[in-house]
Formats: sequence, structure tokens, C-alpha cells
Amino acid sequence: MQPKNLSMAQRETFAPNRFRELLWWLSTTEREIIADCTIDRNRYAITGMVVLCTWAFATLSWTYFFSTVVPEPFVFVPLGLFMGFVILSIDRALIKNIGRNDRNRGTTFLIRASLALLIGSFMAQPAILYLFRKEVHTQISLDNEGRRIAKSRELDSLYAPRRAELKARRDGILLLQKGATDLSGQARDAYLKEADGTGGTGKVGIEKIAMAKKAEYDKLDADKRSMLARDAPSLEGIDREQASLDSAQKASEVAFAATLDEGFLTRIEALQHLVDGNMALKYRYYLLMAILVLIELMPVIAKMMLPQGAYEEKLLLREEMEKEMAFENMQRERTLKEHYNKLMTEQDSRAIDIFFEQTQAKREERLRSMASRWTGGPRDSFDGVWDRVKRDILGKLEN
Repeated sequence: MQPKNLSMAQRETFAPNRFRELLWWLSTTEREIIADCTIDRNRYAITGMVVLCTWAFATLSWTYFFSTVVPEPFVFVPLGLFMGFVILSIDRALIKNIGRNDRNRGTTFLIRASLALLIGSFMAQPAILYLFRKEVHTQISLDNEGRRIAKSRELDSLYAPRRAELKARRDGILLLQKGATDLSGQARDAYLKEADGTGGTGKVGIEKIAMAKKAEYDKLDADKRSMLARDAPSLEGIDREQASLDSAQKASEVAFAATLDEGFLTRIEALQHLVDGNMALKYRYYLLMAILVLIELMPVIAKMMLPQGAYEEKLLLREEMEKEMAFENMQRERTLKEHYNKLMTEQDSRAIDIFFEQTQAKREERLRSMASRWTGGPRDSFDGVWDRVKRDILGKLEN
């Protein structure tokens, strides 16, 4: 079938679907202009697809980031969506003005790339944490155990002076008690040996020497018992204080353990420990980081790399036309206002002339009447009449 030859006014117009319109919006193109650019339709649809992927990646990354801080889904999901929209707005702002009219394309790209690099570096962290979540969870357990040990040592160092002081007091008391017990035991042995003849003078029975040794033993044993009774409260107080220090340290360790969680910073630190201690993981970590940062840079790179065609030319021409039309419209508005002011001035001048013509006779009549009533007496001075004339007949000049 032979194709129809349509006139210029009967050409078929391109009707994009909703998804393509979304891609055009993401690539910051003007629908009315891009619809007539056959080649550039797909170029900017590709740019829009890249922006869409970056938007989705940013939304997922921020949602996961907020999930590590806030456990409630109804909180971290809206926050993730909001931050994804913020990143989308930034990306659209970055690629909006990249075009033929950029005089310093290199500087412009460096500025946009630096901003995208900062955003991408942060966005890559949640994604990497999600990909290595099992390894990170294991490392967090090891790190937390190390923190608990370090905290325990810190508490030991904090309570060590007081514990040493209590131990010295207790050892001193026990040493004195041991000395008294040893003296009492030695006196008892001496007495028994003297009594049974196995020691001392060697005479069996209770003699004077045995009685003297028994008296000495009784005295030392009484002193020992008195010392034990006297020192018992002090030893109990020392034991109670030592138990109190142990309880306080245990409570501090339990409270510190309760603060150990798996928050974002804890996971980042655990990931860094994994990277520092594993060369294979370190290589893949930085490779994955570069890929994820590249995702954020892709909208700018895609806009810079894709060739520019008729759309950019039409956009520039359309912008120039709108500037010219705006200038012409302002000139036309100014001309109309000036013409309006001119005619209004003429009409107002004529009205003022008519007003003065119609009131001239009345003013003259009023002036003659006031002059005829002036008698020239002391109570009716000329200055008084003149004041009345100025007030009632003469007009006031406009400022």
C-alpha cells in the first residue's frame, strides 16, 4: 500500500505514555518541546531511567539507615521516602542546567561531581552494611565483648585504690590477730609440756612453774579473745564495703552492657574493623563502595556523556523567544500605561478648567460681598478680612 503524503498541518503528533512522561520529568525536560524531538526522546528517557534508579537506590539506602536508628516501620519508612525525594530533587537540580550554554563545563562537572560524591559516599554505607550484615553482626558481638572487658578493667582501676586500702586494713587486723593467736598457742604448748613433764623443767604435775605458765596462757588467751571480739565489727564493716564495691561495679557493668546495641555507628565501626583485618573483604569493600558512589554520579555522568541534539537547540531558541516576548510585552504595557496617563492628564486638565470657569462668578460675587461688609473698624481689621478670604475663597496648591 502506498503511504499517504500528509501536509504539514496534518502530521501525526507523538503521544507519550505516562511512564515516558515520568522519565522526561525525571530528566528535567520540557514535555512540549521534547515531544517534537524524535531522536532526543529516547536520550532523555535514558537519562530519566538513570535518575529513577538513583532515586530508588537512595530511598532504599535511607530507609535501611533509619531502620538501624528507629525500629518502628511507620517512622523509618516515611523518613526514607522523604530523604529519597530530597536526593531526587538534588539530582534534578544537578542535571537541569547541564547543556550547551555551560561555559565552564569542567568546573561545573567538578562541583556537581563533588556534591554527588559526598552524597554517594554516605548513601553507600547503609547498602554495604546490608550486604555484609551477617559478618557485621558477628563482628559487633566481638567488639561489644571487647568493650565489656575494657569497661570491666576501667572499673577495676577505678575501685582498685579503695579495695587496696580495705585489704590493707583487713590484712593488718588479721596479722595482729594471728600474732595474738600464735602467742596464745605458744603459751598453751609451754604450759601443757610443763604439766606433763615433756618440756620445761621436766617435772610432772602442776607446780609453781606450770601454774605460772598457765596463768600466762590464760592471760594471752583472754587478750586474744578480747582482740577478736573488738576487731569483729571492723572486719564485718570491711567485708560489707567490699561487697558494696563489688555490687556497684557489677551494676555499672550491667548498665554499660545495656547501652551496647547495633546502631548505625556501631555497625560502621564493626565494618571498619572487618575491612582492616581482612584484605579480601577490604578489596571488595572499596570496589563495592566505588560502584555505589558511581550510582549516585550516574545522572550527572549520563547528562554529560549523552550527545545533545535538537532539544537543546529548541530549548535555547524557546528561551530566547520567551525573553524577547517578555521584553516586548513589557514595552507594550509601558506604552499603554503612558498613553493612558496622557489621556487621563488631558481629561483631568479639562475638568479642572471647567470647574474653575463655573466657580469663577460665584467666587467674585462672594469676594464683593465680603468686601462690602468690611467697615474698617478696630474690631474688623484688614488682616482679619484677608484671613477669611484666604480660608473661604482662595484655594490651596497641591503638593
